[in-house]
Amino acid sequence: MKIQLWRQILEPYQLAVDELQVKFNHIMGAYRRAGEYSPIEQVTGRVKTISSILEKAQKKGIDVEEIEQDIEDIAGVRIICQFVEDIYKVVELIKKRADMTVKSEKDYIACKKDSGYRSYHIIVRYSVETVKGPKTIPVEIQIRTLAMNFWATVEHSLQYKYKENMPERLRVKLHNSAEAIICLDEEMSSVRDEIMDAQNSFRVKANMISDILNNIQNLYKVANKREVIKIQDEFFRIYKTEDLDQLERFSKELDVIAEGYQAQSLR
Repeated sequence: MKIQLWRQILEPYQLAVDELQVKFNHIMGAYRRAGEYSPIEQVTGRVKTISSILEKAQKKGIDVEEIEQDIEDIAGVRIICQFVEDIYKVVELIKKRADMTVKSEKDYIACKKDSGYRSYHIIVRYSVETVKGPKTIPVEIQIRTLAMNFWATVEHSLQYKYKENMPERLRVKLHNSAEAIICLDEEMSSVRDEIMDAQNSFRVKANMISDILNNIQNLYKVANKREVIKIQDEFFRIYKTEDLDQLERFSKELDVIAEGYQAQSLR
């Protein structure tokens, strides 16, 4: 395989990663715009570098000409969740999608690796439209919690540094920290409902404040300035009380005022 062809070969993989990041971010946004809790917290993606691909091919004994056929994680998407329960919800979301097909999956959460590594891996087949026509790309989707991701990032860096010769003291520390991560995830799951309620209240308040400020800004264009300043001062007074019920009543009253001015402008 000629070196100058690498960029051309990897182009569809980058396209697949870009498209999937957009789609999973859209899912996350759709949940939040609907005022619902999203099982997806973050989405990242990458295409393996040429050096990483060659290193893996050499390690696995894969001929350079067979790289596209035998290496399935050239394109990778990582989905980060808050809770372990969310991971399995995301897995179900992926399985129900019509734009990708699950080829294989490995649950390293139920059966963690000896190193302590935990994550859920899915290989999907995803089709992209290239200048030469459609091409189906294997993409590895890793789904893990924030805590799992922190551990895996540290472990990956140490593995890269030491290759197969990581000092035993570090292996022990990594294993112990992996056990601590399990305990952390379990503790977070035990208070999941309370955390979700708190986060939902925050989102509701943030959205309400955004709507109020938009209404006030629009009123400056159509209403008496003194009246708008009074409304603005009332908003700040209620905001300082941190009373969500008062804020909700104020928001509804402001909606009525804004609709009244809008109706007048249409006459």
